[in-house]
Amino acid sequence: MATVISSVADICRSAKLASRTLALLDSGVKDAALGAIAVALEERLEEILQANERDMQAGRENEIGDALLDRLRLDERRIRAIAGAVRQIAALADPVGELIEGRRLPNGLDVRKVRVPLGVVAVVYEARPNVTIDAASLCLKSGNAIVLRGSSSAEHSNAALAQIASEAAVAVGLPQGCVSLVAGGGREELAELATQKDSVDLIIPRGGEGLKEALQAVATVPVIYAASGNCHVYVDAAAALDQAEAIVLNSKIQRPGVCNAAETLLVHDDVAPQFVPRIVDALQSAGVLVRADERTLALVRDAGGPAAALLQAAVEEDWAKEYLAMTLAVRVVDTAQEAIEHIARYGSGHSEAIVTRDTGAARAFELGVDAACVYVNASTRFTDGGEFGMGAEIGNSTQKLHVRGPIGLRELCTFKYLVEGDGHVRA
Repeated sequence: MATVISSVADICRSAKLASRTLALLDSGVKDAALGAIAVALEERLEEILQANERDMQAGRENEIGDALLDRLRLDERRIRAIAGAVRQIAALADPVGELIEGRRLPNGLDVRKVRVPLGVVAVVYEARPNVTIDAASLCLKSGNAIVLRGSSSAEHSNAALAQIASEAAVAVGLPQGCVSLVAGGGREELAELATQKDSVDLIIPRGGEGLKEALQAVATVPVIYAASGNCHVYVDAAAALDQAEAIVLNSKIQRPGVCNAAETLLVHDDVAPQFVPRIVDALQSAGVLVRADERTLALVRDAGGPAAALLQAAVEEDWAKEYLAMTLAVRVVDTAQEAIEHIARYGSGHSEAIVTRDTGAARAFELGVDAACVYVNASTRFTDGGEFGMGAEIGNSTQKLHVRGPIGLRELCTFKYLVEGDGHVRA
């Protein structure tokens, strides 16, 4: 079973024992386990849907909002997509044992640097039950045991999914404790998990700034923050405006409740008279609430039509806000450098995009913007392990150590040096 062990400490100790076995398993056994998980998800689809509906009903009663409900929702298509992602992970090359580099030293010692599992990875996440399976699959494929802690809003969905994954994996030879779920406690439980430094090798939180701050206050286990995404699209003076419109709309509305959705649009002054009224009208037609600076407000008013009446004036807090909803802040800037400086001040280091036909401006943006993913003429929505060919992902890291961007198989490994000699001693 995935859930019932007496305490957080016991769960983590069990995972540590399992990790020692997992690290030694060959690819075939791990791939068979992932295959069994994918099949079990499809065979037990109704069980998952029933559990998810209990969470959805509670979410509606608690008025958690459309964006969080969308994150929480599972349907047949999404479950089959999750199973498909598991199979994609199984088909990827096993990173464990991969030779990173090797050489023979002048003294005759052979040194090889190879990938090895981290050990036990704890994933703390909010309102997204798909993370239960994505994270478990990535950890098992990379030879790690996983301890999951989801939010109370997805309690029933996570319990069903974790149990299904654990049972399927153990049935084909993986050790008990390879997939565990911590559930039912509050912040005290989170603090206990975050201090299991003898058992847990890494914690990856997926959630808002509140979760990040809670962990920062107590964690003694290393943490990779799959943090918030205050993402920008900058439309340069040399942008192709049809292309710009498509990219802005996709970045904002394709799935607004996720961390790689755009939250701010920056438009160069040279194209603002042509582009701003047009994009504001398109955004409003799609149901997006626009919060605009004074120059944007003036341009829309001058263009006439009903759009101006629907605009809201932006305040300072809007530039730093991750809306996770159908809201977009819009600002006109004088130069590409001003756009870069705006992003440096307000951005979260997640995903930033420029739309331009000027290679010089594109290169300046690529070099000047400090973010995990920087796009030229492409939507920010591509920041995703699946889109990058990494299979699913646990999250997107906005920090610089030890991983940045999508957290996939290789990012769940560390390395060790294997040194072979023939009676060598140091003089």
